Amino acid sequence: MARSEISIFSGNSNPDFADAVCRYLGMKLGGATVTTFSDGEIQIEINENVRGDDVFIIQSTCAPVNKNLVELLLMIDALKRSSARRITAVIPYYGYARQDKKVAPRVPISAKLVADLIVVAGVDRVITMDLHASQIQGFFRIPVDNLFAAPVILKYIKEKFNNNITVVSPDAGGVERARAFAKRLGAGLAIIDKRRDKPNEAKAMAVIGDVAGRKTIIIDDMADTAGTLTEAAGALRANGAAEVHACCTHPVLSGPAVNRIRGSALDSLIVTDTIPLTGRASKEEKIKVLSVAPLVGEAIIRSHRGDSVTSLFV
Repeated sequence: MARSEISIFSGNSNPDFADAVCRYLGMKLGGATVTTFSDGEIQIEINENVRGDDVFIIQSTCAPVNKNLVELLLMIDALKRSSARRITAVIPYYGYARQDKKVAPRVPISAKLVADLIVVAGVDRVITMDLHASQIQGFFRIPVDNLFAAPVILKYIKEKFNNNITVVSPDAGGVERARAFAKRLGAGLAIIDKRRDKPNEAKAMAVIGDVAGRKTIIIDDMADTAGTLTEAAGALRANGAAEVHACCTHPVLSGPAVNRIRGSALDSLIVTDTIPLTGRASKEEKIKVLSVAPLVGEAIIRSHRGDSVTSLFV
């Protein structure tokens, strides 16, 4: 592909993922300089001509969330002022997605505000993956392609766990996702009855469904402090599960998450590379990383060509 047709840029949130997408596309990552002044201000400079280009910016808004978000906004503005023909923000992990509604008086709907910031900065389209709430697509005034990691995760499950499987939803809100996995695997379905007393603290109460002697696989969109996963794993073990695994698209893994996973009843945690693993998480033997870079790369090339991306949504 000629440079005049398509360009790929990335901030600092997940450079390995951006490189993997470029390898899939057979392209080089565009040159950009991202620096920080001594007072913390971020400066962006695009180092090549993008006039008339179809530009894609790959940037997860993961930790440090606010820094990566501002990098994305400034890079969008820099490319807009460089006369790019079209700008697509490729956000594998959309930060602030859990703040998608008012749960108390006088609180912001942060997911909507972030969407407004991205649109006002000048993007024409957004490609993201496994939004915490799919209705966040409606917060944007521009097209949003919400991809799913399910095909990659399902392929791994089918290769590693070929029978005697029960798919588990860690809470009532995830039943639809778990049911879809169970249907495609021809597996059983169970639900954890969970109560949460305060943010980032979860307590698993009971298991609804038969898990005794079964290979159980907990399905969720993200693992943050891993409280939900580890409580669910303990409940499954207590109910006689032979194996306990978990699959999550986004490995946020903040605070005590790695220690909890290491000391939990989980046999493994399967995640994707939408967020880079750092520190102890990158060395934890229980954590297995699957790449969704080819899936995102395919969405980019189809978007550029004007082809349908519907087949990537299932």
